[in-house]
Amino acid sequence: MVAVAKIIIILGIVLVILGIVMFGVQKLPFGGKLPGDILIKRENFTFYLPLATCIIISIVVSFILYLVGKFK
Repeated sequence: MVAVAKIIIILGIVLVILGIVMFGVQKLPFGGKLPGDILIKRENFTFYLPLATCIIISIVVSFILYLVGKFK
């Protein structure tokens, strides 16, 4: 039962950090506007795929989870 509690606490901390990062990205000048992000605008249609942003977030989250697993 203690292991489940640790996992839930760690998951909560990771989610809080991710939320702070996502909130802070909007304030950065390059947040959501990286060169690999795809934006298609037509008359009645807009498609936005933040590909490069998702890759960077994935790398950061993977590194955080790696560190959590290493010190577990």
